[in-house]
Amino acid sequence: MVSAEGIVRNNAKTLELLQRADNERLFAVQIFASEPGVAARAVEKLTIFQPDLYDLNCGCSIAKVLKTGSGAALLRSPEKIGAIVKAMREQTDRPVSVKLRSGWDQGSINYLHCAETAERGGAAMVCLHPRTRSQGFSGRARVSELKELKARCSVPVIASGDLFTPEDALTVFRETGCDGIMFARGALGNPFIFKATKALLAGVDPGPLPVGPQRLETALRQLKAAARFKGEVRACKEMRKHFCYFSKGMSGGAEFRARAVRAERVDDYLNLVAKISASR
Repeated sequence: MVSAEGIVRNNAKTLELLQRADNERLFAVQIFASEPGVAARAVEKLTIFQPDLYDLNCGCSIAKVLKTGSGAALLRSPEKIGAIVKAMREQTDRPVSVKLRSGWDQGSINYLHCAETAERGGAAMVCLHPRTRSQGFSGRARVSELKELKARCSVPVIASGDLFTPEDALTVFRETGCDGIMFARGALGNPFIFKATKALLAGVDPGPLPVGPQRLETALRQLKAAARFKGEVRACKEMRKHFCYFSKGMSGGAEFRARAVRAERVDDYLNLVAKISASR
């Protein structure tokens, strides 16, 4: 997710987020914007990155995004969502999708209206996280809203929210008839969920997800890749939270996390993983 304003202004940190890995076959860019003109100029400038898909974020509730009138703030102006999508579509032949929440708060549930305006603007796909902006991640995602959106929408509908296991994905597919699912929090520290879900949806038993040292070995692969891409110091700092995710539920995990959040070098992580592996 990148700022349309940052793209237009050639902000170095924003453009850095758009770097594409050599092995990335499919590449999508999600922008947040509050005005059609800015979104259009951003898409025009993004053409050199050759994205396969552009997505408009209408669900982010981070304060610094909301104060710009972007993200979930757009839920309060459904017609503007359609106008922004239209402006984006006029700058590209690639599909434009929209990520929504149910509404601003419980008193303004308007995801159907927002999806309708997005469709009129030319959206090729709609993703819904069926919670309101005010809910954040509290309560439960309302599957009934996904089912209703799928029944009313003429473009593919993607389900998001409370998807933490392959079985969660299968249940949502069966209960809503949606066209796809989006893992978010469920993939943190658990990249194995994608392969396992594909297997389950194909009718194949995916077996148990990796546990213990196998999970941490995967985290080390991520760390080493990040270090090559971003440099060791920055990668080690950013990977602290990811090692916490990877070690969730592990025996000795609490002590491991207490040390991981202070790791500064790749060797620090290697020693931590070696130590917990030797104790098992």
